[in-house]
Amino acid sequence: MIGYVTLGTNDLERAARFYDPLAAEMGVGRMMDFGTFIAWGQPDGAPGIAATKPFDGREASVGNGTMVAIEAKDRDQVQRLYDIALANGGTCEGKPGPRGEPDENGMVFYAAYFRDPDGNKLNAFLMDKVN
Repeated sequence: MIGYVTLGTNDLERAARFYDPLAAEMGVGRMMDFGTFIAWGQPDGAPGIAATKPFDGREASVGNGTMVAIEAKDRDQVQRLYDIALANGGTCEGKPGPRGEPDENGMVFYAAYFRDPDGNKLNAFLMDKVN
């Protein structure tokens, strides 16, 4: 249902330095790249992420309560995405680990939370068996 999510940035080059390595870890690259807009993903693939300078010319700001979740393939990838984010100007909003209690099938929500350099909140997550 979702094709891509767009996040505002006040510095597109800085956003590119943050999102390029995250996208590479997910096995994708830039699918659109214009002067004020970059989208990462795979055409006809899973939903992508885009960064853009606001069309109205005003400063970009973060949405309070807004977050983009990136589905990882395993716990190691959650850790790698978190590490990549922090190494490229992101900030920690919650280290990798299980959240909540396992469901009736023994699955637990496993996630790491971080913000991009503009303050947009993201997480890397998966549903995984309890260890």
